[in-house]
Amino acid sequence: QVQLVESGGGLVQPGGSLRLSCVASGSILSIYTMGWYRQAPGKQRELVASITSGGSTNYRDSVKGRFTISRDNAKNTVYLQMNSLKPDDTAVYYCNTLPHIAYYWGQGTQVTVSS
Repeated sequence: QVQLVESGGGLVQPGGSLRLSCVASGSILSIYTMGWYRQAPGKQRELVASITSGGSTNYRDSVKGRFTISRDNAKNTVYLQMNSLKPDDTAVYYCNTLPHIAYYWGQGTQVTVSS
């Protein structure tokens, strides 16, 4: 059974950077389009960025130019480099396929942007 494990979150000041990692227990990353999602308190989960098996990327407007998604299929890992972080980026971040598969949701990793 595939498991996705996110890590790399933390507390950072506005303008700071974090790099999130998502490790898959199975070799799904080379097959599926993968996405990073986030859910802020009281809000619905939203797609932040995605990357196809061929490496094409897409971003929601609010993170364009600040976030970069990448993947290393040999390591079964997807990354999200987040720069110039803003308080509005505060959320629990998850990775999943796109479209998402319900039983792939993991625990996520908390990102808090605050001074």
